[in-house]
Formats: sequence, C-alpha cells, structure tokens
Amino acid sequence: MEVLKFFKYDEGVVSSLKKVYGSELPIFLKSIREPGKRLYVRVNALIRNTYEVIESLRTREIKVFPDENVEEAIFFPIEGPYKVPIEDGIVIVDKRTAESVYLGSHVYAPGVLKAVGHVRKNSPVTVVSPILEPVGWGYFRIDPKDVGKVRKGLVVEVAISKYRAPKVREFPEFAEGALYEQSFPAMLVSKILEPKPEELIVDMCAAPGGKASHIYQLTKGKARILAFDHSKKRIAKMVREFKRMKVNIEIHMADSRYLHIDYPSLCGKVDKVLIDPPCSSFGVRPKLYDSKRYRDVVDLRNYQIQFFKPAYELLRKGGVLVYSTCTVTLEENEEVIEEAIERYRFELVKVKYGSLGSKGLGDKGDFFMRFHPHIHDVTGYFIAKLVKK
Repeated sequence: MEVLKFFKYDEGVVSSLKKVYGSELPIFLKSIREPGKRLYVRVNALIRNTYEVIESLRTREIKVFPDENVEEAIFFPIEGPYKVPIEDGIVIVDKRTAESVYLGSHVYAPGVLKAVGHVRKNSPVTVVSPILEPVGWGYFRIDPKDVGKVRKGLVVEVAISKYRAPKVREFPEFAEGALYEQSFPAMLVSKILEPKPEELIVDMCAAPGGKASHIYQLTKGKARILAFDHSKKRIAKMVREFKRMKVNIEIHMADSRYLHIDYPSLCGKVDKVLIDPPCSSFGVRPKLYDSKRYRDVVDLRNYQIQFFKPAYELLRKGGVLVYSTCTVTLEENEEVIEEAIERYRFELVKVKYGSLGSKGLGDKGDFFMRFHPHIHDVTGYFIAKLVKK
C-alpha cells in the first residue's frame, strides 16, 4: 500500500480504518492527501444574502458558485494539481503551514522551521513540508539571518502552489462578516439540528464557533444560544469570530462533561444540544501526512461518550441532540451512539437531507449520515440525531 508511507498508523488504526473501507482503504487515504474540487464557504445571510455575495465577488472576476442543495453555501473551484518548481533555496515549514501553502497561502514567520541552501532576500525558493514534500514556490521576502528571530510578517510570497484556491480571508466580504470558511458537511450539522426562534440551544464544544454562528443565523438571532468550550485560547478565537460576524451568542468557559453539575438551572430546560467533540480527524483534508496510534482513537472515544450524560440531563423531554465528528472510525461514531442509547433514554431519528451523503454502518446504519472523501469529495464526516424520550 504505497500511500501508507505518508501515514504512520499502527496496526490497530489500519485495522479500524479497514473495518470501514476494506479494500478501498488506499483510495480513501489517497483522497485525504488531496483538497477536493471545491472550497466551501458559508454566507452569513444576516449581513448579506447569497446572491449579493456572489455578485460582489464576480465583479472582481472571482470564480464562485452557489451550492445546489444548501442556500447559504457557496464554493470556489480548487485548481490543480500543478508542478512545483524546485530551487536551490529551500524553506521548510511546519505541517499546518505546508497544508495551507498546498492551497496557495503565503508563508508567515510563525510557520517557518528552517531555510537551507541558496536563500537570499527576494530570491526564488521552494517551500517544503517537514517530510520535504514540495508544496509551493515563491519569493523569500526577509533577510535569511532573521529566520527564527522574527515571529510575525510575510516570509515567502507564494506564486505557485500544488493547488490553487482563493484567499477567502483577504476578501472584504470576509472582513465585514459575510463569509465563514466551513466544510459542506459541517454546514449540514446545524441544518439537521433544525434550530428555531425562541429555543434554548447548547453547543457543548463550540469553538471556534462555526456551528454556533450558523445556528444563530438560522434562527435569525432569535434563539438563546449558549456556546461552551474549555479552552481559553479557543474561546478567545471564538469571541473574535462572533464579533466579526456580528452574532450575539453567550460564551462560557467550562468543561462540558459537567454542565449538569455546574449549570443545574439548565437541567430539563434545553430544547436542542449539539455535541461536536474533539476527534481523530481522519476525515479532514488535505492531510499531507499523519501519525496516530489506536490508543489515541480509544482515548478519544472514551472522552466523547462522556458528553452524553450532561446532554441528556440538560435536555427537556422531546429535546433533540445532534452528534457529529469529522472522522470516519466506527469507534468514534456508530459505536459511541450505540453506547449512548444503551445508557440513556434516547431514541434515534433518521438523519436525512435530500439525497446527500451515505448511510452509516452496522445494524442501525440507516439512521446515520456519513460523508466519505473519495466518494462525496468533501471532508469525511458522521452525523447522528437523537431525541430524549
């Protein structure tokens, strides 16, 4: 399996992925090394509607199209792959930066690990990942002696990348809060929750705020939304995003596994709960390389199941819970839900949004929605919906 050289997975991880993909595993792994053909962005209709945003972008000759199924979703075609020229000067960047450069982003100081070879100010350089895979080509814009000393600013102005996508964060529409970068399946999660005005809604793992801000948008700002997260750094980012998008959502720093203890006044009062917990992220793309142990998957699964007790306690009878992940393992998806309905009085609701996605796996697979990168050309995703009896 040639593609496995990019993925340091132990036998347990490979076995776990084979339970889902079988002989298609190499095809799946190849697909998560590529970005797909569409870069999705959500339009914040509380600021501008989809038509207005598309027209605004097209006046600048930017290729952009409305999605066929979700009104607030638009996408930009991702072009490539292109050949990356190899220079004598090499700039090695961290994994996250490499995956951004892969799609056309510039290189900024925090992402630079090392500059080697013939590197001079304004000279052409090749940008490579930590495993030395070329991802982009451009011009080195600082004095080489300053590498490692300066912590901000442009280092490589990228002119050629493996793939090319618009720099959405540089658009004026983004600055005014009318755009939010979000994968297509992630947009569906909030739609499947079906939030309504006047409801009390809890997002248990809210940062960086994409789904919570979408819920606000869908309810036209008329629901009470509580966004919880335990990370101070992630909350700070969420605060900035909410301010940019002009959404008014209550933010609380807390460990959501104990919300029923720390926020007893919410018990039995909440209409909708969203659990989008930390996961192994096997579905996220592009992923130039990856390293995971099966122990990581098991630890995450044991962490994920802990959110269901507080969710159950907070929900009123008949209240709705939506669970989603951007991963593909049975352990973190179907098996988590099966344990949740064994432990608590939840009833499964069939997840459906037109003809999108595929059904889940196992005996109850018809109730779930899955997205597979090599089949649907989007982020790998899982969505389940439950009702408190």
